Amino acid sequence: MKSIRQNAILEIIMSQDIETQNGLLDALLKAGISSTQATISRDIKELGLVKELTPAGGYRYAPAKRKEALNHSLRLKAIFKESVTSLACAQNIVVIKTLPGLAPAACSAIDAMNIRGLVGTLAGDDTAFLAMCDNDTANAFCSDIEAML
Repeated sequence: MKSIRQNAILEIIMSQDIETQNGLLDALLKAGISSTQATISRDIKELGLVKELTPAGGYRYAPAKRKEALNHSLRLKAIFKESVTSLACAQNIVVIKTLPGLAPAACSAIDAMNIRGLVGTLAGDDTAFLAMCDNDTANAFCSDIEAML
């Protein structure tokens, strides 16, 4: 549902001048998608939307022109990929070893990935603990990360 809603948001702001979150909520409702202001606020942040000046002197939501703002999640994934030295599963806990001082960056990257089944992360200096909802999810996550590394 999140990806459908976010795609709808992008389509709406490309075709209409939407100035407020309430305006965006109304446009989404007309498109058959109900949501809350808090959810829309998170979507705006995740999509990297900014307000830009319109020719008429008002403001509208638009995708950020800076590539870095749009690729926040990709940058965090790159940090994660560069910082991890090893990982292991211990039932539903994933233990990730990083270069010294980089466990917080790895956890930040993981948190930004919106991983299904991730309950939470905890970072030390060079070790991160990920609590997954079950053993299978932890094993699948480890396999995915090993493939990425």
